[in-house]
Amino acid sequence: MIPVQDFLYLAGLIFSIGVFGVLSRRNAISVLMGIELMLNAVNINLLAFAKFWGWTTLNGPVFVVFIITIAAGEAAVALAIFISIYRKFKDINVDEIKYLNH
Repeated sequence: MIPVQDFLYLAGLIFSIGVFGVLSRRNAISVLMGIELMLNAVNINLLAFAKFWGWTTLNGPVFVVFIITIAAGEAAVALAIFISIYRKFKDINVDEIKYLNH
């Protein structure tokens, strides 16, 4: 039996890697991957707490399904925006995207 603390440590590590990726990267796709890592860390926390409190209510797994759905939609929209920006600017550097009226 794996204790719940191990899941929380793992989720904290994954969330920290995601925050580092969002704050340190200049490429928009790398920032998107950091956000996805943070969402997956939240999913691990939700499932760990659901397992810890018992599976009497399915609130944790239901929220996980919603988060996965939202993450998939967010990734699809973000990649479409990145393709559009790349076609116009030939670069997806986050620092240069802030001025979209060129």
